[in-house]
Amino acid sequence: MDRPLRIIDLLLYAAEAFPSSGVVSARPGGITARATYPKVAARVAQLAGALQRAGVEVGDRVATFAFNSARHLELYYAISGMGAVCHTINPRLSDDQLIFIINHAQDRMIFCDPELWPRINALLPHLNTRPQVVVMTDAAGMAPMAGEVLCYEDIIATEPQTIDWPTLPERTASGLCYTSGTTGAPKGALYTHRSTVLHALYLSSSLPDSLKERRRVLPAVPLFHVNAWGLPYTAPLTGASLVMPGSSLDGPSLFALMDQEEVTSAWGVPTVWMGLLDEIDRMGRLPKGFNDLVVGGSAAAPSMINRFEDMGVNVCHAWGMTEMSPIGSQGNLTAHYDHAPLSEQRAQKAKQGRRMFGVDFKIVSDEGVRLPHDGKAVGNLYVRGNSVISAYYNNAPATTDAIDAEGWFFTGDIAKVDPDGYLTLVDRAKDLIKSGGEWISSIDLENAALSHADVAQCAVIAVKDDKWGERPLLVVVPVGDAPDPAVLIEHLAGSFARWQLPDSVVFMERLPLTATGKISKLTLRAELDPAMKRAAR
Repeated sequence: MDRPLRIIDLLLYAAEAFPSSGVVSARPGGITARATYPKVAARVAQLAGALQRAGVEVGDRVATFAFNSARHLELYYAISGMGAVCHTINPRLSDDQLIFIINHAQDRMIFCDPELWPRINALLPHLNTRPQVVVMTDAAGMAPMAGEVLCYEDIIATEPQTIDWPTLPERTASGLCYTSGTTGAPKGALYTHRSTVLHALYLSSSLPDSLKERRRVLPAVPLFHVNAWGLPYTAPLTGASLVMPGSSLDGPSLFALMDQEEVTSAWGVPTVWMGLLDEIDRMGRLPKGFNDLVVGGSAAAPSMINRFEDMGVNVCHAWGMTEMSPIGSQGNLTAHYDHAPLSEQRAQKAKQGRRMFGVDFKIVSDEGVRLPHDGKAVGNLYVRGNSVISAYYNNAPATTDAIDAEGWFFTGDIAKVDPDGYLTLVDRAKDLIKSGGEWISSIDLENAALSHADVAQCAVIAVKDDKWGERPLLVVVPVGDAPDPAVLIEHLAGSFARWQLPDSVVFMERLPLTATGKISKLTLRAELDPAMKRAAR
C-alpha cells in the first residue's frame, strides 16, 4: 500500500507500543514534571484542537521560542500533525536577526517560555504581522505578563484528548529552521513529513544502542537547534524516554538531573560536556546510569573524548547541518576496530564518522573533479539524500549557490573520506567560525566593523578556545591612531548577539593580500599566531 508518512504517527506508535516510556521536564526550583507517551499524545490532541480553534490552517507557520520541555515537544507534534509548520526560533540570535526571521517566515502564532516573554514583547512592534503570542505556562505563571497574551494551559484545558488527525500528503511542509551559518541574512530550511520521518528511521538504525526502550536520553542540544538533532522524533519511535533539562545547561545542574533520572545517553555540543566533566571531577563519579555520549555541533577535542572513554562512557562523534535535518554521519566504531590499538580507536572517534544510511557524500576539487575516498584527497564536501533540503525557503539566489547541477548540496566544508567511510572535516570554505556549536559569520562581522569611522581595513578570523572551540578575533588596520578596542566591539553590539562578538581586537599596519588583491586569511593566521597572546579587549 502507498500510505503517506506522517510525523504524528511516530507519537501515536510510541503511545501504543511503549506506554511506560515518556518525557521528564526539569522546571525551576528543582521540580520535575513527568508524562508517559500516552499522556503526551492526549495533550498533543488538545493542543491541536486549540490551534484549530485559533484559526491555524494547513501551511501556516507557528513559531516556538522556548527551551527544552514537554510543552515544547507537544508543539512539535500538534503543529505538524494538523498540517501547519513548526518554526523553531533560536533565542540566542540578535534582535535584528530575530525580526528578520519572524518576518520572513510570516509566523501566525508564537509560543514562548515565560522567561523569554519580555524579549518577544520588545520585538512585536517591529514585526510585519502581529502574531498571537501564547506563553507556555499555567495560570499561576501568567501574573507577570502584560498585553494580549494567551496562557498555554488555559487554551488546551477544554479541548478533547482525542482528534481525527488529517491524512496529509507526505511532502506537506512540517518544520522550518533558519541557519545563520552562511553569510548575509539567515536562510530557512523547510522540512516535510516525509523527510522528517525518514530521518528518524535512518537515525534510529544508526544508533541502536543509544535509542531503544529502557534508555533515557537527555537532549542538551536545544529543540530550537535543528530539532535537537532529531531526538523529538527518534526517541518516541524507538521507545526511549526523553529527559528535558530546560534552560539549565551548566555542569552542576546537568549532573544533578542526569543522576536523579539515571540518564543513559546525553546529546549536545562539546562546550556543555566540558562543564559536565568539571562537575564529574568535583563529584568523583559519573551520574548514575550514564554510559553514552553523542557529541556534535563542533569538533570534539581528542582530550575530551579520552576523558569520557577512560571513565567507560562511549563517545559517538556526529556531524550534520541544519540543511540535512540535521545528522549526516555518526562515529561509532565498526567491528573492524574491535582489536585495533586503543590509539587507533580514539583517532577514529575524533573523526566525524561514517555516513548515515540515506545520506551520500562526494568530495570535489575546485576544478569540479570528483575525488576518491582514500583518506588523502581533500576537496569540497557535497551531500545528497531524502533528508537534505533541495532549496532554501523562499530564497532562490541562496539555492542557486548551494545546489549543483546534479542536485548535490554544497556544505561549505573542506573534507576527506577514508577507505572505511569515515569523514574528516579539514576546513571551512568561507571562513565561518563555530563557537559553542553555533555559527558566526566572519564576513558579517567585518562589514559591520568597516562601518566604524576609525576602521580602514579589517578581517575576522577564528582562534582556538578551550571552552567554546573557536572564538572570533577582529584584526583592524586603523585610519589613524588605534581606537579603544572596547569601543569597536560595542559598535558591533547593535547588530549581533553578545556571544557573536569578537573577544579581542588586534591592530596591524597592513593586512596580507593574495595575488588577486584579496585579504589572505591563511597568511594572516600564520602572521598572528605569536600575537594572539597580545590581543587586547
